[in-house]
Amino acid sequence: MQAATFLFTDVERSTEFACSLGDGFIDVLVRQRDILRSAAERVGGRTVESRGDETFTTFDDANAAVSAAVSAQREIGADPLLAAVGMRVRVGVHSGEAAVTDGGYVGVDLHLAARVCEAGHGGQVLVTEATRAALRGVELVDLGAYWLNGLPESERIHQVVADGLETEFPPLRRVVRADAAPAARVVVADDSVLLREGLARLLEDSGFAVVGNARCEATLMSTVEETRPDLAIVDLRMPPTHSDEGLRAARRIRDEYPGTGVLVLSQYAEPAYARELLADGTEGVGYLLKDRVADVKQFAAAALRVSEGGMALDPAIEPALA
Repeated sequence: MQAATFLFTDVERSTEFACSLGDGFIDVLVRQRDILRSAAERVGGRTVESRGDETFTTFDDANAAVSAAVSAQREIGADPLLAAVGMRVRVGVHSGEAAVTDGGYVGVDLHLAARVCEAGHGGQVLVTEATRAALRGVELVDLGAYWLNGLPESERIHQVVADGLETEFPPLRRVVRADAAPAARVVVADDSVLLREGLARLLEDSGFAVVGNARCEATLMSTVEETRPDLAIVDLRMPPTHSDEGLRAARRIRDEYPGTGVLVLSQYAEPAYARELLADGTEGVGYLLKDRVADVKQFAAAALRVSEGGMALDPAIEPALA
């Protein structure tokens, strides 16, 4: 493992810029990348990856990382081309460790740095508690501790204060305050990336803390073992056969982790599967059609009920079970 400070950036409203600027988006994207790369290289940073509107850079020193972030934000704000279109960049910084492989850097600390970046707003520089402890002579504002998507522990986040940087921003994005007592800690399992991300966003907006996600039975079981969530939301049909892997996983979770409720989502009403799920008892279990997710309040209420040990059955299937 290699110790380093990781800096992630992404462009705020990048999709909107891509649509409105057309081919001109390439010019502004390249310009902000050049600014970020130059600011990092001046203090010894190494740009590892530039993908779409995101960049990933490593530093041997936390102060160098923050210095690069502050310089880049100032230059982006003052650049005529970027200012003309209103381009703003989020920055997240975390000091930790990662394994170095042929494919680059690998490790949980990279995910933490990326999630901190994702939580911010354009023009903002956010750092984790680990980075705060490593900094010297940098003014910070403690924004509090938050649950970040997919991570099992809450993280205290700080905002960098420096000349030329804005100081007032909206509340952090896609996070739940750790002192707000999230409704439940949830793992989401579905082989569709879009559905997983959509469910995670919906749950977070409803006050839940999403601590993990999975696309298959094996990953789901390891994630539940690692995070011990209050609730697992599981697609009935998952890889590799897309038959009943989700149901099997749900029954295993109920057997091996009795403190974790299970809410199974299905495309169709299938009473036989519902009966099999309920054969282990009706505490902390649910079976809903995916269409119910569209009613956010009812879906969130059902998820909370199951996480607290109750039962939630889809109205379309209840008559068949009577």
